[in-house]
Amino acid sequence: QVHLVESGGGLVQTGGSLRLSCTTSEPTFNVYSLGWFRQAPGKDREFVAAINWSDGHTTYLDSVKGRFTISRDNAENTLYLQMNSLTPEDTAVYYCNTVSNNRPSLPLDAWGQGTLVTVSS
Repeated sequence: QVHLVESGGGLVQTGGSLRLSCTTSEPTFNVYSLGWFRQAPGKDREFVAAINWSDGHTTYLDSVKGRFTISRDNAENTLYLQMNSLTPEDTAVYYCNTVSNNRPSLPLDAWGQGTLVTVSS
């Protein structure tokens, strides 16, 4: 099991930006495909974005395409989610997780505490 810790959430106005981070002390971080998920109040957790460990291929939820960018720094054992043009519909607790190489929307490990993103109108 890979222990991941999310950070970077906060309160931002509509149209603003935030960058989330996800870090681990796992020494083999670079061999994991990783993803971001979110859970809005009263809703199920949903897939947001993923990045493949091997070729860096990225996958996004349709509603965040063109606004969010997932990236990773293997030297720093850190996964990022740059979020631009935020809307109130992006308000949620955001989580990172390892994901399946063949099904990037499928999380594999236990969930961490997440980081709260609140977008005000």
